Amino acid sequence: MSRKGNCWDNAAQESFSGYMKDEIDISGCQTFGEVKAVIDDGMDYYNNGRYQ
Repeated sequence: MSRKGNCWDNAAQESFSGYMKDEIDISGCQTFGEVKAVIDDGMDYYNNGRYQ
């Protein structure tokens, strides 16, 4: 399944990482708890709320 140099192996993770970088803004967070809450909300929306 996973071969060296096979770019399709991690396409799903790269897509999700791109979404996280573009859509989630953690610049206003002051504590780790706030960052965790923002990321959790973003992941919940990505998995359950967005049009798929």
